[in-house]
Order: sequence, then C-alpha cells, then structure tokens
Amino acid sequence: MSKNSVRLIEQLESSVIPLIQQEGADRQVTEFWPRVLLGALKCISKVYGVAVWLRLRFFQWGVLRRWPLGVQVISVGNITAGGTGKTPVVEIFARELMREGRKAAILSRGYRRKEKPFLQRLFSTRNEPPLVVSDGRRVLLDSEIGGDEPYMLASNLPGVVVLVDRDRVKSGRYAIRKFGCDTLILDDGFQYQRLKHSHDIVLVDKNNPFGNGNLLPRGVLREHVRNLRRADFIFITKSDGCSAILREQIQRLNRHAEIIECRHAPKRLKNVYGKTNRDLSWLEGKRVLALSGIAVPQSFEAFLRNYGAELAECVRYADHHRYATQEVINVVNHAADIGCAAVITTEKDAVRFPRLSSVAVPVFYLRIEIEILRGADNFHDAVRRICFKSSTEQSS
Repeated sequence: MSKNSVRLIEQLESSVIPLIQQEGADRQVTEFWPRVLLGALKCISKVYGVAVWLRLRFFQWGVLRRWPLGVQVISVGNITAGGTGKTPVVEIFARELMREGRKAAILSRGYRRKEKPFLQRLFSTRNEPPLVVSDGRRVLLDSEIGGDEPYMLASNLPGVVVLVDRDRVKSGRYAIRKFGCDTLILDDGFQYQRLKHSHDIVLVDKNNPFGNGNLLPRGVLREHVRNLRRADFIFITKSDGCSAILREQIQRLNRHAEIIECRHAPKRLKNVYGKTNRDLSWLEGKRVLALSGIAVPQSFEAFLRNYGAELAECVRYADHHRYATQEVINVVNHAADIGCAAVITTEKDAVRFPRLSSVAVPVFYLRIEIEILRGADNFHDAVRRICFKSSTEQSS
C-alpha cells in the first residue's frame, strides 16, 4: 500500500470514527451528507451482521472446519474494534505461562504491517513459513515488517516465540514443529474460528464497552454482543473496581463465564532516545506534549493529567500511524518551541518511531502494566485458574 493510500485511509478514519462512535449520532447529525453517510454505513452493518452470523453458523454446523493442534490454545480477543488494552494482557499471560514452565508462542496476524503487494500475496504458496518476529532468543524483525504489537511483545518477552501470519493454523503448526511449543496464545483470536480454542478470553473496556451498539462499520462491534456467550473468561479492562452495572449486563449475556476486573496501571516513563528513565512523579507540574496514534488516545492523555502533567498540546494521529522521521522531528522541535519539558507517547507508538541521534527535548513512553482489581488474587492466580484449570480440578 502506497504512502498516499495510507494517508487517505487515516484521514477518512479521523473523520468517520468519531462520528460512528458518538451515541445517538443519527439524531444529532443534521447536515445532509453526514446523515447520508451514516445511513449507508447502517445498511452495510446489516449486511455485515448477516455475514458474521452465517460464518459462525457454518463453523458450528461443521461446514467450515475448526482445526485442533493437540496443544492448549488460549485466545485473547474482544468483540469491539480496538482500544480494549489487549496487548498488555497478552504479554502478562505469556510471561506467567513461561514462569510456569510452558513453552509459549504468540500467534498474531500482524495488523497493518508492511506486506507484499496484493498480486504477490495472491499467487504466493500456502507452504511459505510464517514470519518469525522472535524465535524466543532474539528479535528478528522490526515493527514495520512484523507489526507493531508483535514487535512490542517480542521485545518485552525474551523466551517467548512470536509468529505472524494470516493463517494461524499454519503458524500454530510451525510453532509446535519448529520450536517445540506446548501452549499457543492466539492474539486477537475471538473471531478466528479456524483454530480450535481451549479457552476464550474476551476483554471489555469499561469506559466504552460496546460503542453505540451497532456493528461495523456503523459502530465498533465486530459481532453482536450476545456472542459474548462464547467466552469462558471476561476481563473488564480499564476498570476502577466499581463496575456493578456492566458486570450485571455481562452476566445477563453469559451466565457461565468468570468475570475478572483489571486496570491498566502506568509504572514508569522510559526514554525512547536515551537511557535516562523517570518515575511517574516526575510528571508533577511538568509542561509536556502528548503524542499518540492509538485507537483511544483519551485514556493515555488522562493518565498524564492524573499524574499532574500540564498538557500543552495533544497531537493525535490515526491508529497504527507509521511515523516519518520528519514528523517526529517536527513534533519534538515544536514541543521545545512552546516550552515543554518532554514529549510523552505510548509504548505502541514508540516502536513505530524512527531512530534519531539527538532530540531537542526528551521523548518518553508510558510503560503500562496490568493489575487485577477483582475476580482473582493477582494475575498469577488468574492465569493458573484459566490455563491449568483441568489439572487443578483433577487433583482436588
């Protein structure tokens, strides 16, 4: 995909996404063309919904096959498009599995990575091996080729294999055969039905659980909320521990799933272009510029304000934006010009930054980790209960 095409898609996303996420937008929008657009998106959503329903039924009826691979497959996903904080959850699952002695591999599609041209992909052989972002010993691909999340996971998880391929049945087999993996973590796997799952973990963002209730592209739902009934465990993310109403709503949809509440806790500021890291207390009273290209930038910016930072400016790009060298230089220089002490970004953005030998002001990313608030004593307990449930039950 050319840079102009990517830029055009990002501009469309920036214009359309706030509109489709707005509650009751059909009633509030009075301009002619936006109303026409929303009406067209609503019609497409209905067609999309029928297609999703048929696809799921075909898997249930056996028309389409689910492939078992003979190892435990832990699917971590969601029913909305982006913004639930899935990557830190995948990371901590992999870390805990490794701690328990498992040889784990993360299977990812590698969303918005740099791929071969369409015609080359069309005629390429299905026997081509998946991309190995990490072989468990070293990181072999950068974020542009491997994808943002796979590269970030590979960088943070020495000892864990990270593979990228659209066909995750193929990459699962490769992980077992080539690396001897006994546990597969299916990143963003709730909708990926070709690979048989041992457990389905679904993440629901407390701040915006189901968008405006519409399916893509009119809303952010990938499938109807009633399909939460397929989940074995549901994590309410970005929680404050007071999610009684949402818990009741989820329990009405799924009576058997265990519900665990967790929050994304900022831990430290890590320097993108240097070795001098900072504690979060450093933000108190500091004038900073927030830079992000993620699905829900508001949460990231709220973190900075909560720690006492003064946000002089918030620069937002589309989700998964690939930063050009000059873009980053311009933002950093602008931050220096308006008297900022630093530029603060997210970890997902930092892996997409170009390398720079010097910067006018420090550039830090906010390191986020997951903390359990309710439903388990801690994440170690949660992972043991999910991934080792059968052995625990047998011994009791």
